Amino acid sequence: MNEAAEKVGFFELAVEEKLFASESRLKFHLNFVFDGIDLKGKSVLDIGGGKGLYSFYAAHKGASKVVCLEPESDGSSSNVVTKFNELKVKLGYENVELRQVMLQDLGAKEKFDIILMHNSINHLDEPACVDLLENEESQKKYLKIFEQIYALTNPGGKVIACDCSNHNFFHLLNIRNPFVPKIEWEKHQSPNIWAQLMGFAGFKNPKITWSSINRLGKVGKVLISNKVGSYFTKSYFCLHMEK
Repeated sequence: MNEAAEKVGFFELAVEEKLFASESRLKFHLNFVFDGIDLKGKSVLDIGGGKGLYSFYAAHKGASKVVCLEPESDGSSSNVVTKFNELKVKLGYENVELRQVMLQDLGAKEKFDIILMHNSINHLDEPACVDLLENEESQKKYLKIFEQIYALTNPGGKVIACDCSNHNFFHLLNIRNPFVPKIEWEKHQSPNIWAQLMGFAGFKNPKITWSSINRLGKVGKVLISNKVGSYFTKSYFCLHMEK
């Protein structure tokens, strides 16, 4: 890390760049995502990592190598790649690399200790995700993807998948969810389905946790960070499995 970058803290910059509402909420969320995960000295693959928030956090926590996959094409209006590179310069993490390729295009020679899919597991093959429960071919497509992820994982390594489950009170009533109003529920699956498919690929020991509402802090964590409480809010989960 260069001297200029040392003056810019990860949390400070994340809030300044509007990647998260506040430092306290970001820390609360990151503790949920990486609960029990030691990032120090680990190699990390961040699939669909966008602007690199979680990639740079991994580096902040001492990861030895971080690869962020973001298959955004050059010239995209979202400017994800541009923002990633700006953040990298400001933070000075030379061990964080952005690759504009799909997971399916990543070679199998590299191995990682931790593989993260934060809000991206359903985008690995969106059409297949939509009819995953009814279509055997879609199940085979996702199984092949998870087998590739398994091959990319070091022995004892861990995979983290965080997303919304389609089992939700507001979805059941077919009304707008005030907590996640833009969610397209038909493009999501429950963590149990993902755990089952990843289990077929070889991963084991699934651990599913449910998030509360960040702004409620510790109180929300005590009251609604469970399957029932989440069902009536965001239905947001984090699934951890290991090789």
